[in-house]
Amino acid sequence: MSYRADEGRYEDRMPYNRTGRSGLKLPAVSLGLWQNFGDNRPLENSRAILRRAFDLGVTHFDLANNYGVPYGSAERNFGVIFAQDFAPYRDELVISTKAGYDMWPGPYGEWGSRKYVLASLDQSLKRMGLDYVDVFYSHRPDRETPFEETMGALDHAVRSGKALYAAISNYTAEQTVVAARIMRELGTPLLIHQPSYSMINRWIEDGLLEVLEEAGMGCIVYSPLAQGLLTDRYLRDVPADSRAATSRFLSAERAEDSRKLAADLDAVAGRRGQSLAQMALSWALRDPRVTSVLIGASSVKQLEDNVACVSGPEFTEAELAEIDRITGPRVSAGR
Repeated sequence: MSYRADEGRYEDRMPYNRTGRSGLKLPAVSLGLWQNFGDNRPLENSRAILRRAFDLGVTHFDLANNYGVPYGSAERNFGVIFAQDFAPYRDELVISTKAGYDMWPGPYGEWGSRKYVLASLDQSLKRMGLDYVDVFYSHRPDRETPFEETMGALDHAVRSGKALYAAISNYTAEQTVVAARIMRELGTPLLIHQPSYSMINRWIEDGLLEVLEEAGMGCIVYSPLAQGLLTDRYLRDVPADSRAATSRFLSAERAEDSRKLAADLDAVAGRRGQSLAQMALSWALRDPRVTSVLIGASSVKQLEDNVACVSGPEFTEAELAEIDRITGPRVSAGR
């Protein structure tokens, strides 16, 4: 069946936040295609999630070259769905991708060299069937390649018309200062930074948010649910089909260790009339310097439940203090 987007998709459901000092607005909730859009997932399930997301006002789809199993499959599958469903809506969408982690064998298949970054962008565009992406990221800093080279590649990507905006991910506050300065001098300011951030991973509060505000950059956070720890998924046990049981990014031991913390936070969420996941997303968005939160989704229902965070109540000072007491000082980085 051909797809026709919901005509009411912009009727005051989804807030759109300005990205730093740029002219671009992003939805408060963006959809990341990291985990659930590879060849190990049914294409029709991916299609249903993407359609429903757009109908709910989610206009930003976030990818990277190595997303999906195998690498590249998330972009390729997205390209199939885009051609069939979303091509008429291209100018309503913000599509982003990244280069930085391992993608192909040999010395030119990862990190931040000009050769890798620009070759990766060409491959991503081919997989997705796009002429350009809206946002192109350096996915991680490369300590062995001068920032001038990596940032120069991002600048070239924009000037060649293959990307509209340049961005970075996983850079420290100090690295962001350097990268932002280089890009300003090149004449292509960085649009946004994508760091990990959640109630139990607050490292960006230790200087990065201030750097982004000063540089006029936005902030879109990934893993706001801490790989599922800040959901009801592990409140009772570790299901055999859960991420903690099957993924290298989250261990069953960590899920077990976090159960008491999650239960205490879940009680706060319940008093707010939210699920734990909804509260965790609302919490990440409480700071006006956070432009958007990236969510993953394995089903339409999960997507709908998470997007509903935008309708949650404002936090009281007492609630924020209780959350701080439960989570304690947590500034570690990581997925």
